[in-house]
Amino acid sequence: MSYTKLAATGVLALLMSSGAVMADTWRYAFEEALEEVQGKFAQKFKEEVEANSDHSVQLFPFGTLGESDSILEQTQSGILQFVDQSPGFTGALIPEAQVFFVPYLLPQDEETLATFFEESKAINEMFPPLYAEQGLELLTMFPEGEVMMTTTEPVEGPADLNEVKFRVMTNPLLVESYQAFGATPTPLPWGEVYGALQTGIIQGQENPAFFIESTKMYEVTDHITRAGHNNFTTAVMANKEFYDGLSDEDRTVVDNAIDVAFDYIIDYQDGLTEESLEKIKEAKPSMTITTLTEEQRQPFMDTADSVEQEFLEIGGDQAQAILDQLKADLEAVSSQ
Repeated sequence: MSYTKLAATGVLALLMSSGAVMADTWRYAFEEALEEVQGKFAQKFKEEVEANSDHSVQLFPFGTLGESDSILEQTQSGILQFVDQSPGFTGALIPEAQVFFVPYLLPQDEETLATFFEESKAINEMFPPLYAEQGLELLTMFPEGEVMMTTTEPVEGPADLNEVKFRVMTNPLLVESYQAFGATPTPLPWGEVYGALQTGIIQGQENPAFFIESTKMYEVTDHITRAGHNNFTTAVMANKEFYDGLSDEDRTVVDNAIDVAFDYIIDYQDGLTEESLEKIKEAKPSMTITTLTEEQRQPFMDTADSVEQEFLEIGGDQAQAILDQLKADLEAVSSQ
């Protein structure tokens, strides 16, 4: 067993042994550091819960309790009460959630995107029952920022990704998407990515700008490419049995805290992308940051239909209905 897993096991043993005397402490794990977007959301949620109830919220940033698959399992088993995790990792359990990896499906305008996540019938009505089947209460989904490629060589089109080993999350549709882009998708746990780039095992990865900056991915890559192909989506969930067992008063506290944290994190991200890119350029002046033109993006956009068809094949029983509703939701928001 690795040191990380041993440490996580020790922490969990302590939590479980103290559960009986800490019944009013809710445990919340997420995939990022405390000062990154998921951490900021979690801190606001904690603040709201503790201000409006007698409960306290204990936060566990990335690495505290293991990798993404570990914290999801701990939430399903009831060790954790809350978890924030991208559909990139829940896609194996909930194949319909892979829809968020169809390239060029989500709008690039941040205001439109925020409204979509807040009002989408697919997200707020169709997804919760699918999560419930896995012992999870879907509390909200929110965007974390435009996804950008970071690579060791410049990228201006799919040809530049030929034979490039590109790290992706362990998500079948994301693998399909980067195969369609021309790359060699390489699923890796996040904890291994920096070292793999440093040693040349892989030559690229994707993430929002704030995450590229905070995790110093620019140190082991030389080029950032803005192809406009996606926006990073994440989901906040609760253990279903825990949530259903809350009193009406406590459930209202949780729901209200989620709503406040959602509004907060949308405002927090205003200008965050450009600010993060400026920090990257300041830290590494040689880093190139390229926004592809519409003409340069078109070959990438041309792959969207094939990835969408793959989603319909592997995306579960409700794949077509989810995709149709998402498109209807997006059209409704755009028309506003």
